[in-house]
Amino acid sequence: MMLIRPVTRDDLPQLLTMAEKTGGGMTSLPVDRETLAARIERSLQSWQGTLPRGEQGFVFVMVDAGQDRAVGICAIEAAVGLQDPWYNYHVGNQVHASKELNVYNSMPTLSLSNDHTGSSELCSLFLDPDWRVGKNGYLLSKSRFLFIAGFRDKFADKVVAEMRGVSDEHGHSPFWEAVGQRFFSMSFRDADYLSGTGQKAFIAELMPKHPLYIDYLSPAAQAVIGQTHPHTAPARAVLEAEGFRYRNYIDIFDGGPTLECDTRHIRAVRKSRLLTVTDAAVIDTTLPLCLVANEDFHQFRATLLRADPRANTIAIDARARGLLQIQPGDTVRVVKLCEEEKTA
Repeated sequence: MMLIRPVTRDDLPQLLTMAEKTGGGMTSLPVDRETLAARIERSLQSWQGTLPRGEQGFVFVMVDAGQDRAVGICAIEAAVGLQDPWYNYHVGNQVHASKELNVYNSMPTLSLSNDHTGSSELCSLFLDPDWRVGKNGYLLSKSRFLFIAGFRDKFADKVVAEMRGVSDEHGHSPFWEAVGQRFFSMSFRDADYLSGTGQKAFIAELMPKHPLYIDYLSPAAQAVIGQTHPHTAPARAVLEAEGFRYRNYIDIFDGGPTLECDTRHIRAVRKSRLLTVTDAAVIDTTLPLCLVANEDFHQFRATLLRADPRANTIAIDARARGLLQIQPGDTVRVVKLCEEEKTA
């Protein structure tokens, strides 16, 4: 049985192992022990309430209940851009027209933007390849929505998620080579590493403040604007099923799309309900698979169970109750895992 829980200091070796398996391009999960240790400490302080909103970030891990070894990671930043500027490119247009010459041209452009400042961010989603089976990926990604729904006051009215852009197996990014490398004079991996380890001042210092004409970029770079890395495509599909959409904002490094959704419109937030826990000796396997989470902010736990999300109660056996740290009579937050999931 797979379980989602807050990260602990003991998870650091597993997080470092997972970071080494990302293949680069994941800014929020760098292969750097000191940075990951600091990320854990910031997460612990976020739960303790000792950090200002702009510094709060909640990190979760997926563990096999039988081993309690972290095999997946996901996180939520409470509000981006309030401490360090949050940059992306907005894909827009500039019109060049002359009535006298009867010329009208609409040119696609990239403009440096801070439009998502203050939004909450879904980030750091990574599941060990050996554990990419069954519904593990769905649980890892969507469990965050139950945390947001349960503790709504901790998060903004909009949630964003940066999707990894296109790069090859050697870490070469067509978008970076046509844009970023021109201004930063370093490799994509080096810039990504610096950003991931918190050294972001160079972005503001070196990025162009004027719009860039997309038509001036190489065909390879133009082709990947707003496109998702094949390994990240399933994660994008999960978010789009929850209501997230691409609104013409892209990552400044690899051109990957930024998805966004009003928090109240996220399916799992909107449709989740509080049910009362009852004892169960036998689980009804004909019921749909549901995300189930306790309502304990400091000891948050989430897993997948069979349940009727339209009922007022949910029957949970002793083992699952122990993992979720609940008792009969407690309330849990429940939502169907997928909208298309049907009763057998």
